[in-house]
Amino acid sequence: MADPVHQQIEGIYRQSAPRIRATLIRLLGSFELADEALHDAFLQASMVWPSKGVPRNPEPWLVSAGRYRTIDRLRKRALADRHQDDLAYLAEIEGRAEDDPMMIEDDMLRLIFTCCHPALPEEGRMAMALREVCGLTTEEIARAFLTLPATIAQRIVRAKAKIRAQRIPYAIPEMQDLPERIETVLTVVYLLFNEGHGRAGPSERLSDDAIHLGRLIAGMIADTECLGLLALMLFQQSRKSARLDKAGALVLLTDQNRDLWDAGMIAEGETLLSRIHATGEIGAYGLQASIAACHARARSAEDTDWHRILALYDMLLEASPSPVVALNRAVALAEVDGESTALAVVDGLLLDPAMKRYHAAYSVKADLERRLGHVKDARASYVTALALASHAHERGFIEARLKELA
Repeated sequence: MADPVHQQIEGIYRQSAPRIRATLIRLLGSFELADEALHDAFLQASMVWPSKGVPRNPEPWLVSAGRYRTIDRLRKRALADRHQDDLAYLAEIEGRAEDDPMMIEDDMLRLIFTCCHPALPEEGRMAMALREVCGLTTEEIARAFLTLPATIAQRIVRAKAKIRAQRIPYAIPEMQDLPERIETVLTVVYLLFNEGHGRAGPSERLSDDAIHLGRLIAGMIADTECLGLLALMLFQQSRKSARLDKAGALVLLTDQNRDLWDAGMIAEGETLLSRIHATGEIGAYGLQASIAACHARARSAEDTDWHRILALYDMLLEASPSPVVALNRAVALAEVDGESTALAVVDGLLLDPAMKRYHAAYSVKADLERRLGHVKDARASYVTALALASHAHERGFIEARLKELA
């Protein structure tokens, strides 16, 4: 059994590695050096902390440890080789202020903007940001984009090569350059939020990080979609305490204890929605936030205004068509026009090869079949969903459904 300090180190790595790595990339100017520095930092912590104790603020300690060990290694190499390029690079990174006034989370935003630079191939921007900034694996990113891990890996390699070749700076762009990157940046932040939301653990911080980044962005640029994304994340995060039961099993929205929902987050989301409506313009994130608000306003599952939700999904499908939006619309359609109508829509969506890799599509299909009494079909769909699901609480929920249908 691992000792408590090493367990704490493992926990800090799971929760803080993306933020620490983003700061190391800013300080060292290299993805590869930052990877080595991150490894060195945690190796140093595993040797020092058991005897001296875990620092009160472990993230700055780890940043300093990784940075200084990397600079020391580069200094020895530069002095041995006497290459002018190595000496110049060493002087450059030694001159970067470690006590930058920006917080570590802000370095994540800085790096997201870098990865979303318009000079990079469009298909590689979000994939690279999620991998290099947020610490997601290529498999996790592939699931988010409903594509193959090998495709994602190739996109990331090409994007990193472009950054090196064009010496793209690690910086938040000037105000006049924000609009051309903001759409991709918002998508990255929302995918980061969804990954944390999908993991659903009580100590999971990815969703909190995404909300922090959303606040920073909303304060930087006056755009209704920035407000819409922040509102959407707040509405969804407000249900965090109710999403799992005491055993860690997933609780569906309709079965959640609404007294556990965070009223402060819901109120803040409503305020942001009011600001959006006052402009007379609403985009895809604003529409999704409006859908989430419908659930937040319902005092019980029976009070949910499914007709309004379906109308909002119709608008969203027109504004931002995607198979995932169509799948979510099918859930609302089942409440308004019945399970058979919705099931026909889901079966049509599953003709798309990408949707055949998406576990939620088979979960929705299975639930509709279960409600229609098609037990054999429902079991087959749940088995497929189980094979595709990655998070433990999702798998546990599906397994429980299969037991019910045994």
